[in-house]
Amino acid sequence: MLMDSAARPACLGGIPVRPGGPPAWPIQAPAVRLALDAAWESGDWGRYHGAQHQRLVQVISQFLQVEHVLPCSSGTVAVELALRGLKVGADDEVILSAYDFKGNFQDVLAIGAVPVLVDVDPRSWQLGLRDLAAAITPKTKAIIASHLHGGLVPMPEVMELAREKKILVLEDACQMPGALVAGRPAGTWGDVGTWSFGGSKLLTAGRGGAVFTRSNDIAQRIRLWNQRGNETHPLSELQAAVLVPQIAGLKEQELRRHRNVERLRELLSWNRGLVPFPSLLTDSQAGYYKLGLQYSPEEFRLSRDRFAAAMRAEGIALDAGFRSLHKIHSARRFRSVGELKMASHVDENVLVLHHPILLSDNDTDLLQIVQAVEKIRQNAEEIALKPIPDCR
Repeated sequence: MLMDSAARPACLGGIPVRPGGPPAWPIQAPAVRLALDAAWESGDWGRYHGAQHQRLVQVISQFLQVEHVLPCSSGTVAVELALRGLKVGADDEVILSAYDFKGNFQDVLAIGAVPVLVDVDPRSWQLGLRDLAAAITPKTKAIIASHLHGGLVPMPEVMELAREKKILVLEDACQMPGALVAGRPAGTWGDVGTWSFGGSKLLTAGRGGAVFTRSNDIAQRIRLWNQRGNETHPLSELQAAVLVPQIAGLKEQELRRHRNVERLRELLSWNRGLVPFPSLLTDSQAGYYKLGLQYSPEEFRLSRDRFAAAMRAEGIALDAGFRSLHKIHSARRFRSVGELKMASHVDENVLVLHHPILLSDNDTDLLQIVQAVEKIRQNAEEIALKPIPDCR
């Protein structure tokens, strides 16, 4: 009886693979506690301009080898500030992938510009290069290149086209601080880059973000816009304090996540219906805030959302990805290039695994993911008929 209950999917009344649920985030790191205590002792926690902010700027600047770092209140604000630093304004056009975080689309609208959507690459499910040149018009001011779900945009090719056409590039690395793209830190290929410090991110301060650039002019424009007697979108001293020790440990954590993702690729290699986003660039190492998975409903005989709900019932933090931008915004608010067929496919078939489980120091957690997948695959027909909460 116990064997039957363990083999039966949790959404059908069986025992979850992870009864305690997914690992908690953020982790209770002693170095972060020490930083909090130090900010308390010094009084920086309650100051406008204490030592913590400047220390964070120095640490990020050294980590990325960039001259200018401007912390701010969120990753979404970081993208808006970056666009303003690029002098994007009313009626300008900004090209971005039709599959991207909706905040990037809304940041373009917020400054009066027009989003121009291009299809995704059919292999990587990242910003596609095929239609990029065709999207450029005399009104094009910038390209937003977002690295998403452990996938990487081929930045050398993007920058080559941008330089040829005299267009600026915003490289959104909010999901992958610490990643390496064709030999450079993610975010530093573009004219300006961004990080996010949101509560679920790899570097977390609950909220927050940063803009960084090597350009004096871009940095100065951001500072001027952001100053109205005081900073309009500040990062607090307390937030800055907890980020510094996290950056110090980032590379070690990234190596561990990378090893576990490669191991998970091996464990899932038999399954054509659940394929981790591929790594297609040389001299690169992706970051894994979310591990993207290319899902095939035909292979599992289940919709993407029903599969995800069944996995969550097993205690695995697996969710649907973003909605593609052309699916959730009025066509009057953007211009598109082509039919965006691949972006429509991605809209329905991206799954993302939340990152805490990728810090495991043994195979057990990864094998539990595979065990949950197999339970669901073997019971797909019954799951397809079962009402499951949060499933459409």
